Amino acid sequence: MKNASEKTLYVSDLDGTLLRSDGTLSDFSRSKLTQLLEAGIHFTVASARTWSEITPLLKGLPLRLPVIAVNGAFLSDFSTGRPLRVNRIPADLAGPIYEAILQADLRPFICGYDGRCDRLYYEDLINDEMRWFHQILTTRSRHRLSHRPDLRSALSLQVVSFVVMGPTEQIDRLAQRIKTEFPGRLENFHFQNPYSPGHWWLTIHDAAACKSRALGVLADLYGFRMENVVVFGDHINDLRMFQAAGRAVAVANAQEPLKSYAHEVIVSNDEDAVVRYITKTL
Repeated sequence: MKNASEKTLYVSDLDGTLLRSDGTLSDFSRSKLTQLLEAGIHFTVASARTWSEITPLLKGLPLRLPVIAVNGAFLSDFSTGRPLRVNRIPADLAGPIYEAILQADLRPFICGYDGRCDRLYYEDLINDEMRWFHQILTTRSRHRLSHRPDLRSALSLQVVSFVVMGPTEQIDRLAQRIKTEFPGRLENFHFQNPYSPGHWWLTIHDAAACKSRALGVLADLYGFRMENVVVFGDHINDLRMFQAAGRAVAVANAQEPLKSYAHEVIVSNDEDAVVRYITKTL
């Protein structure tokens, strides 16, 4: 029998890649992926979502490997949510980042770790997108939400990321300011919410919190060689993961800049691309 280092590890992004455009896993992909996992393939996901958001989407799948969450800020046990690795924003940066957000006339959600699980702290819901996101979380994972009358009180905790939503011009300016004032210390992603078109998000993490680094930790922990890792993605936040893996596969609906780094472009996320590819290559 081959040892883990000689076997293939498959790692897929969620939104726009493993999930359909409506944000769900198709019945075909769920059934086939269950069969593949029960047969012993090595598979996990790497997502911008938190563990609490990932688990309802993949509920029932016999995932044995940890999941990469919050763009690599967490490497967490799929069943329990217990983090094997947490990359938090340095304490000396959390305050200045928060003040920069306020000065941009925006308000953040703060993703933190309380020693047991990830939490999402907030103070004011100042726009429709924040209210939409709050409603989604209230429905799916209310226990994660923590309202703070003064959000500065959350800065003394383990801050993992800031999530900011607003008009694209404000988000653009804030993203540029963060890059300019904290060069090399932070990672941020600016994107349009695919489930709420016209609304723009900015996520801000520590520079060490990226999918590629979390993937490297996962491979080391479980004895996989990076040349035997196959990754799937659709968005520019998958770029470093594409560069780190032995094989990078983009879905047809992926952003064009990401496709140029792919070894192969397959069908779209709405055509069960990931599961069909894995099945074909076994």
